[in-house]
Amino acid sequence: MGSKARKRVVLPTRPAPPTVEQILEDVRGAPAEDPVFTSLAPEDTPGPSGRPEDPEAQCEQLYQQSRAYVAANQRLQQAGEELRRRCEDLRQAGRELERDVGQVKQAVLPGAAAASSG
Repeated sequence: MGSKARKRVVLPTRPAPPTVEQILEDVRGAPAEDPVFTSLAPEDTPGPSGRPEDPEAQCEQLYQQSRAYVAANQRLQQAGEELRRRCEDLRQAGRELERDVGQVKQAVLPGAAAASSG
């Protein structure tokens, strides 16, 4: 049993991934009721334009999209502010680190700090 546990299993080589042409041919040949196309379909049946025919439903959908856009925009602005703050914190830490390294160099090798700054 111990020798089987140590035996290395050799897997067959993977086939090459399909080309773009092969993928497109496969998608074009799939029926419209294929689960790939229907699993994420909206619950409201869209009209020929791809939007719900009910004007009230369309208005509500646009309103919800607008709300989602505004919320996403606010999150992006907050993330940008957070990144700017963190960037400034890193710059400050870098300046402090350089100052501390200079102090250590000066303490260990008094001539090294003067030589490296000049």
